[in-house]
Amino acid sequence: MPFVYLLVLLGLVVSDQALKFYVFYNIPSLGNQELLPGIISMTNIRNTGAAWSMLEGKMYFFYLITAVAVIVLLYLFFKAEKNQYLYRFSLLFLLAGTLGNAIDRFTRQFVIDMFNLEFMNFPIFNLADTYITIGVILLILWLFRSTAGEKNK
Repeated sequence: MPFVYLLVLLGLVVSDQALKFYVFYNIPSLGNQELLPGIISMTNIRNTGAAWSMLEGKMYFFYLITAVAVIVLLYLFFKAEKNQYLYRFSLLFLLAGTLGNAIDRFTRQFVIDMFNLEFMNFPIFNLADTYITIGVILLILWLFRSTAGEKNK
């Protein structure tokens, strides 16, 4: 993995874990800390499931899915052409999010979620979830771009 990609990956995972560390030790369980009143707050939720607490408590399933996801993402990353920067960064964000939540699952048996959007009814999420969302958006952009490029050929 080229050095810059490794630095970005490490920076993303360390940022996720640092924020989770802060929340775990500074906000009581189910406690609340306003960031932007009426817009977003931080809370300390311990999630033993996936998004929206689906499959709650199915840790062995998550261990298996995580291992498969990491292997597939690394394979796709290394197989990608060197000039496919958008594609490679999409995979990098997906990998960072997967690893960030995996560290929680393997070390704590739950994932720390903290961001609460107060202006709408939306599940509480964490930084790793945001990385996964960014990765999906970048992947969709890359697909549109590569598909448009093929049509022009």
